[in-house]
Amino acid sequence: MFNKFKSRLNLKMMILKILVLILVGIFTSIFLTAGCIMIKTDKLDEQVEELKTKIEKVSKIPLKVSMDNKQLREFNDEISSLVERVNPYVVNIMVTVMQQDFFGNEQLAQGVGSGVIYSEDGYIITNNHVTGDAVEMLVTLTDGSNYKAKLIGSSPETDIAVIKIDAKDLKPATFASIEDQKVGNFVIAIGSPFGIQQTVTTGIISGKNRNIPVASDMLPIVDLIQTDAAINPGNSGGPLINIYGEVIGINTIIFSPSGASAGIGFAIPTDTAINIAKQIIKYGEPRIPFIGIEMGVNETNIAGVLIKAILPDTPAEKAGLKANDIIVEFAGKKITTPFDLLTMILRKNCGEKVEIKVYRNGSYLSFVLELEQCPENLRS
Repeated sequence: MFNKFKSRLNLKMMILKILVLILVGIFTSIFLTAGCIMIKTDKLDEQVEELKTKIEKVSKIPLKVSMDNKQLREFNDEISSLVERVNPYVVNIMVTVMQQDFFGNEQLAQGVGSGVIYSEDGYIITNNHVTGDAVEMLVTLTDGSNYKAKLIGSSPETDIAVIKIDAKDLKPATFASIEDQKVGNFVIAIGSPFGIQQTVTTGIISGKNRNIPVASDMLPIVDLIQTDAAINPGNSGGPLINIYGEVIGINTIIFSPSGASAGIGFAIPTDTAINIAKQIIKYGEPRIPFIGIEMGVNETNIAGVLIKAILPDTPAEKAGLKANDIIVEFAGKKITTPFDLLTMILRKNCGEKVEIKVYRNGSYLSFVLELEQCPENLRS
């Protein structure tokens, strides 16, 4: 019995040795044909390092992992330096409003929001829902100084407002277009959540071109940036910043069952915010263009916005657009949904001429249209 077991064991050992020899032969032939080194027992360490270098060069994957935290420390320093640079253009806004209590008696109540310094002479961008029906606004700068602010104008359609403080030599923010940002990019939100000033949270751009309904009687806010950076009540009006310290959005709303951050927040792209702010500063109100069409349901296989009807004496009629045209491009940008069209209109100004491409009866036609301000009687 023992001899039988011993013979089986010897057989297995023989097979194992044969397999090892075969594998060694295969790897040796690979190394030789690939120009790798031959194994020499007296120079094993040097040869291992040389082999690792060759593998790293071919695979571009480092085999040696650094045991120190130099890169982590450098990352920490970069973020801290970035926050120090941008903090001066982020402000806290204390708002006082008149409210009615349960018994219908009027009383003063306070709220808090954030803002972004737009110019050296005291113009500040924030949200329309922050300024609201404020009877008084107090702005606190990062150095602790306080200024009373006045409302210059606001846009409920975009949730942008501009306020002004009597100050000079302020540090204005720098701004960047959402068109230059990508989903997944690192971002920082700064503001005053729950009144806690200069709070910094981090995350990424979770999505772009989001369209969020805010009320049944209003158009949705379009072209929003979605982020998982924590945004809470009080962050509204504050900046969403990229890794270069540029403001790419104005924080506005969150999705949350509890009312606090649930990882889904939204910011208004600066492309829209800056354009609306410029209009408010120049005219005291937003002058949002319109083209004079009624949009219908597009049931064709042509992607675009179906024109259901043309309003008389409007830019669309003057340019030659017709009912049943399908708008496929606006100012050089492809249009697939009504939200796309509204987004592009909000980035333009009254008096600008834009090229519109439409699909009509099997052909693509181009028209030049001059944007006008929406008449008072057509505003919601």
